[in-house]
Amino acid sequence: MTDNKDIVLDAVRSYHRATASHEAFKPGVTEIWPSGAVLDEEDRVALVEAALTLRIAAGPSSKKFESNFAKLLKRRKAHLTNSGSSANLLALSALTSETLGDSRLKPGDEVITVAAGFPTTVNPILQNGLIPVFVDVDLPTYNTTADRVAQAIGPKTRAIIIAHALGNPFEAAEVAQLAKDHDLFFIEDNCDAVGTLYDGRITGTFGDLSTVSFYPAHHLTMGEGGCVLTDNLRLARVVESLRDWGRDCWCEPGKNNTCFKRFDYHMGNLPPGYDHKYIFSHVGYNLKATDIQAALGLTQLTKLDTFIEARRHNWRRLREGLDGLPGLLLPEPTPRSQPSWFGFVITVDPKARYTRAELVAHLEERNIGTRRLFSGNLTRQPAYIGRPHRIVGDLTNSDIITEHTFWIGVYPGLTDEMLDYVVATIKEFVAQRS
Repeated sequence: MTDNKDIVLDAVRSYHRATASHEAFKPGVTEIWPSGAVLDEEDRVALVEAALTLRIAAGPSSKKFESNFAKLLKRRKAHLTNSGSSANLLALSALTSETLGDSRLKPGDEVITVAAGFPTTVNPILQNGLIPVFVDVDLPTYNTTADRVAQAIGPKTRAIIIAHALGNPFEAAEVAQLAKDHDLFFIEDNCDAVGTLYDGRITGTFGDLSTVSFYPAHHLTMGEGGCVLTDNLRLARVVESLRDWGRDCWCEPGKNNTCFKRFDYHMGNLPPGYDHKYIFSHVGYNLKATDIQAALGLTQLTKLDTFIEARRHNWRRLREGLDGLPGLLLPEPTPRSQPSWFGFVITVDPKARYTRAELVAHLEERNIGTRRLFSGNLTRQPAYIGRPHRIVGDLTNSDIITEHTFWIGVYPGLTDEMLDYVVATIKEFVAQRS
């Protein structure tokens, strides 16, 4: 059987080498994506090897990834999910669990977040009947500040959930201290910032819970997938229950009687001895990932340091190449940070002789992909108009982002030749309008 598997995997390696693209970069013709997965021979082999086992649900690869990833991010527990969006839903929903007693979040409680972000950081607030409290961000870090968060804390405030913007960290240590001082829960959305350091400490370790995405645009990919991490074992248990249908049992799929008292429980209004595998203590979901996804994640994980360095290199090349161009506000890292960059964000000065739309059109016509800074000001999006919320201060910079901001790629699939072409294209455009 092993010989047969080796034959198959050798064939996969041969297939990968035979089909790998070696086309030279052609300026203006080759697409320069703003983000994307970087997949190699080992990734392809890992996927096929996992498929050969026919382990189509969560299994050994999932557990191994959770363990390895928790160690990497210096957290006690990690739980794989089917997406980063689900990870955010699980993290915030866990804080509503009745197992937390009087400290749990209840409908009508307020949760502080930023207006200029991605919907899936905010959606779980509304989905749990909570009230988002929106604060503005700074330019050119595109993050909010601890001072803004402090000003937003009111009598109904119970939690904070903020995402690190495009790999650039917000003031996580200061926000964590605020949360501690005011007895608030704190969730870090770390989906865009795996490997980022703030005050020499890796992001995703400041909050009660943190989340990660493994969508192809992110630092690591499983195709789809996400993760919830925490040091709090009680919260970890709630996350697991909510992810796994809301069941009270903690047996792995395909396992029975891990607790050695499967038929000895008496919970709720169920008859004594009801099968613990079918006792549900939370209103949960099925948000698990698969072993095939985790197998890909394991090979991706071995390349994370290389990916991070490539992202930093690419960001620096763009930053140095575009420095000083009139009409462009270029990004700056948050003080005391070492970002693991997700993208390179640019704001066109409203007083410039050209507009964001014109610059974006110029880039897109030359096959240089661009993206908006996600939602812009979320309170202006149709999905959130009329939804309960509170705004603290003005949202001036969030509105500037909505009107004048976009970002371009720094992901590891980009070459210096591509990046130099991006710089030359932007310089050409600016020179024509100066």
